[in-house]
Amino acid sequence: MSDQKPVQQKVTMILICLFLGGLGIHRLMMGYDNWWQQLLLSVFCGVGVFWALFDLIQIATGNMGMADGRELT
Repeated sequence: MSDQKPVQQKVTMILICLFLGGLGIHRLMMGYDNWWQQLLLSVFCGVGVFWALFDLIQIATGNMGMADGRELT
């Protein structure tokens, strides 16, 4: 049995990052282990939103893919 996450669609990840990015949901769906850090930074410091903005730009330009290195579809 594989614990590999399915490849996500780029448009879907952009929308999720745009609306739920501060919670780190896009990182969770893409297989990253540090999604919870973004959630904590948003809740306690309010800076997770800036991290989400950075991620949004990275996803839109194709510089951020799945955690295992696969490209978004």
